[in-house]
Amino acid sequence: MDTSLILVLLLSPFLGFLFNVFLGKKASKSIVGIVGTLSVVISFAVTIYFFLQINQTKEAIQINLFEWISTQRFNVGFGFLLDQLSLIWLLFVTGIGSLIHLYSISYMRDDEKIHSFFAYLNLFLFFMITLVIGSNLLVMFIGWEGVGLCSYLLIGFWYKNQAFNDAAKKAFIMNRIGDLGFLIGIFIVGSLFNTLDFTSLKTIITSASDVNDFWIALAALALFIGASGKSAQIPLYTWLPDAMAGPTPVSALIHAATMVTAGIFMITRLNFLFDMAPSIQNIIAIIGAVTSLVAATIALTQTDIKKVLAYSTVSQLGLMFLALGLGAYEVAVFHVITHAFFKACLFLGSGSVIHGLHGEQDMRKMGGLKKAMPITFITMLIASLAISGIFPLAGFWSKDEILMTAFHHNIALWVIGSIASIMTAFYMFRLMYLTFFKSFRGTEEQEHHLHESPSLITFPLVILAVLSFFGGLISLPGNSWLNDYLSPLFSKATSQEHSFGTTEYTLMAIATIGAIAGILYARLKYVKNSIIPSEDSEIKGLTKVLYNKYYVDQAYDAIFVKPVNFLSNFFRDTVETTLSAMVLGLGKATNELAFQGKKLQNGSVGFYLFAFVIGVCAILTYFYYQNNF
Repeated sequence: MDTSLILVLLLSPFLGFLFNVFLGKKASKSIVGIVGTLSVVISFAVTIYFFLQINQTKEAIQINLFEWISTQRFNVGFGFLLDQLSLIWLLFVTGIGSLIHLYSISYMRDDEKIHSFFAYLNLFLFFMITLVIGSNLLVMFIGWEGVGLCSYLLIGFWYKNQAFNDAAKKAFIMNRIGDLGFLIGIFIVGSLFNTLDFTSLKTIITSASDVNDFWIALAALALFIGASGKSAQIPLYTWLPDAMAGPTPVSALIHAATMVTAGIFMITRLNFLFDMAPSIQNIIAIIGAVTSLVAATIALTQTDIKKVLAYSTVSQLGLMFLALGLGAYEVAVFHVITHAFFKACLFLGSGSVIHGLHGEQDMRKMGGLKKAMPITFITMLIASLAISGIFPLAGFWSKDEILMTAFHHNIALWVIGSIASIMTAFYMFRLMYLTFFKSFRGTEEQEHHLHESPSLITFPLVILAVLSFFGGLISLPGNSWLNDYLSPLFSKATSQEHSFGTTEYTLMAIATIGAIAGILYARLKYVKNSIIPSEDSEIKGLTKVLYNKYYVDQAYDAIFVKPVNFLSNFFRDTVETTLSAMVLGLGKATNELAFQGKKLQNGSVGFYLFAFVIGVCAILTYFYYQNNF
């Protein structure tokens, strides 16, 4: 029974993919959307069934479909593991995925390739589910590579635009760099422990007394590099903002529920391994904190509504990695969940705005939309308050947990995280004020056609806004359902206690005051003083540096892309040309010799006898001189 249901959970999106690939072009757009959405809803329903079952029994479900690799010392099965962690992930992957599919029915209804879009979305969910429920690192790696492929297909979905193609290639290539690290980590773990199964690894590592610290640290570092690629941490973060090239539902799916959470899931799944490498945990915490701050500073100056949200995602992911590096795995998971709620709401809300403005994404050409789009405004306002950390919304609880954990471990990291959080409140309300307040700054035609989005777009926004408001209730201080639920996965030594005292309340007050200050400063600047960001050509000074993202892309282009292109051109134009000339020259010489040689075959018997006599004389002469000299 469990095996059959797990296969339904996994294969339902894949069947939706097959339908839309082979039959979608002939079916109506409504049927395409319904099949694509229903296939994910089925997976969500099965997830709820397993969640209720395991919440009651407290026992994980592990099945092995077949033996995949089998040697004398090393065996890998193709199997699945459903436990507390995988089910928590599946709930928001399939739940929010269902809402995004529903949203896409209306958002993509005018696209001539809507069947391909839903096929790619379904395939994306199939691989993400594979990643989450895999019982070992190799099965996880299948899903890991699959979501990378689907991100390439979806980011470059509008492939006729070369810039979108470039963004898709950038995401694919930068993820391959991280994936190489992940693969090296898999090889090291396999060679150390002769297994890749998560349950077996946990038993071996937690009970071992003579583990090689160097190789454990190296494996953890390689795996972290893989996580940095998927979850967009320094230095592999620049692909994620460019991923905005895809349709807005894709942005919501990648940023909120699926691909970017994969790295956090992998580290959390292997928490017992990372606990054995404290030096690597320190690196993770530092990289996470720095990523959070750097991305937040860049978001301060962006004028593309989706780019602001993209850098916001990178910043929030940095906070999650900060928690992971401090060993607060359940706190990181908590923020992953709340972030999925409010970031999906924000991205789908931005899509509603873009839909209402017929493709416009520049906030300098927006303004005054709250009257024309009240549902979009209210839902995005709730999500913005949540991500800013305003009490009592979801982001307040999860973000403060991270900051308090950082404070108790490292004051410097707490300061960095707090500054990034204050910046978050500022740039999110900068987005809200520029988009929804004051007067409209677009064209008269756009203003004439302003309207609220259809119900298929606004309904998911309302659901996500409600989750953004109440989602923090799953982990309240002193009464954390989430901590209790996840407790079997983590050792007591690394589990973070939700104890509160004067220090904790003071930290909460500081964080809240900082967030309110950021919101009020944004209001002063963009509402009271009516400041509009400058046009690109007029941006100067530090603002220009931030607007151009610290010129990191240009640096990567100069350090990596141009040298590789130069070598490629050199080998193409010089080495390959020379080798080709040599090969072709030998071929031409052989052809010429053959052409001249065939002239000897003229059919004259007299000539053949003459050649025979000459040959015999030459042989006799050779033997004569051989015997006499």
